[in-house]
Amino acid sequence: MTLAPADRHPPAVPPTDAKGWGALGDRLRLAGDVDGADQAYARQIRASVTDPQLIAAADALCEGRAADCHRLLNARLAQRPDDVQALWAFAELAARTGRPGDAEALLSRALARAPGFTAARYAYAMALHHQGKAALAVIQADRLTAEDPSHPLYRQLGAAARMQIGDYEASAQAYRAVLDAHPGVALTWMAYGHVLKTLGRQGEAIAAYREAIRLRPGLGEAWWSLANLKTEALSRDDIALMTAALDRPDLGDEGRFHLQFALGAAHEAAGDYASAFQSYADANALRRAALPYDADETAIHVARCKALLSASFFAARAGGGCPRPDPIFIVGLPRSGSTLIEQILASHSQVEGTQELPDVEVLAARLGGHRGKPSEGVYPDILAALSADELRALGEEYLQRAAVHRKTAAPLFIDKTPNNFAHIGLIRLMLPKAKIIDARRHPIGCCFSAFKQHFAAGQAFSYGLTDLARYYSDYVELMAHFDAALPGAIHRVIYEQMVADPQTQVRQLLDHCGLPFEEACLRFYENDRAVRTASSEQVRRPIFTDATDHWRNFEPWLEPLTGYLRSLMDAYPKGAEF
Repeated sequence: MTLAPADRHPPAVPPTDAKGWGALGDRLRLAGDVDGADQAYARQIRASVTDPQLIAAADALCEGRAADCHRLLNARLAQRPDDVQALWAFAELAARTGRPGDAEALLSRALARAPGFTAARYAYAMALHHQGKAALAVIQADRLTAEDPSHPLYRQLGAAARMQIGDYEASAQAYRAVLDAHPGVALTWMAYGHVLKTLGRQGEAIAAYREAIRLRPGLGEAWWSLANLKTEALSRDDIALMTAALDRPDLGDEGRFHLQFALGAAHEAAGDYASAFQSYADANALRRAALPYDADETAIHVARCKALLSASFFAARAGGGCPRPDPIFIVGLPRSGSTLIEQILASHSQVEGTQELPDVEVLAARLGGHRGKPSEGVYPDILAALSADELRALGEEYLQRAAVHRKTAAPLFIDKTPNNFAHIGLIRLMLPKAKIIDARRHPIGCCFSAFKQHFAAGQAFSYGLTDLARYYSDYVELMAHFDAALPGAIHRVIYEQMVADPQTQVRQLLDHCGLPFEEACLRFYENDRAVRTASSEQVRRPIFTDATDHWRNFEPWLEPLTGYLRSLMDAYPKGAEF
């Protein structure tokens, strides 16, 4: 892999000033210039070493010669496996080439030898954060902050990691502390806005996003975040500013597609559906090009699940797994009403809402053992080889992983990761008493709503209408299979029926979960819990019906959806009901 050479930026500090290069890297990282920060940190390593072998390795790192750097550092560590500077340099190489796990291991070894090595500890904390090990990253960030309370990156890392584990109030306080000392950092204002939005402090979130935009008018993610509140109508002046920002020479692809998604929302709110669709289409095309997605892989996974996970397969393994009933899994497609269901359930005194947890997918990926395409791995077929003890251990591991997100004493909690529908077999085997809810919405309404949405991660199928149509069809096919193989195990909530008759639907939902009716579940919009998903503002209002047919405004452009999903459209909700 070729790295971006560090010398593409003229040196801003003397070549031998390690402290100066480190400080420059910190400033660039705070400003969001990741490449520039990496280059400065490489220069910091070069300025810190005096041994000829390490100088050669550091030069290779600075010049973007990854293979040479790897070879030289391998040789050095073979001779001196506890060389702290070599471990630090090797970890920097690993992080820059997309191997945060290797960076973590190398830095752990370095810190065991030199616990006061601050640069290595910060890199270690970042490696943990990039792997989603947020609780461990918080510990490291707090240690760094205790040693240097005024350092903005340490506080910012602590804020970001706390956001991951659901400690939103502490995250907001940490971001605010950074902004009090460094009010001119647009990215920090935007991150602060994300936390405020999650906490339901909408007015403050809008102000934070607006300040980020004032500081950096071309910051597409801030524009999209503002539009994605879905309660803040963007004005004609906003549309003009976003349109002008698209012509900025320094605008990268990420900024561009965020701006186009935001423009789509603004044009749609103004009733200009042709312009809105064009903006959505442009945004999705750009995003799709950067996120390769193979619809055949999803179809293959569905076929493998259907071939393996039969009623007799589950019957033969009855009694295995972890018997605890704690999780309620809400699955389906994004934009299907799952956040509404989550908010209703989380308003019950016995249920805690957490967030979309990655843990089922992490376990499935580990079982699969593949490094390329999922179809080249052994999952889901490997489920047939797992013993009752192994299944129980997986269930216990899942609960242990999820525990970091649980903040109350409620006996049940919600995992709302929609893509978990692909892993119902694993869920049923490792946690047989867990409840499963399938959130189902009209095929076109659901798919087009996803097409209009930019997702932070995990939904690569959503950036093309044909991909969306195939994914929805595969999802329906797999859920129909599980309905037959596990009769009564999955409760389906039809979004349009929930909107039309919440009283009946809420009672049926609670019955499936074994919960007594509580009036608070009908007044879910009064629940002030934190909500991270795209529907965070809608679920803080009573149910409204005016969005169910929004897709019809765009019907002239939706043939890739309507043509492929015609039979499901015509039958809906028949065939979806349990």
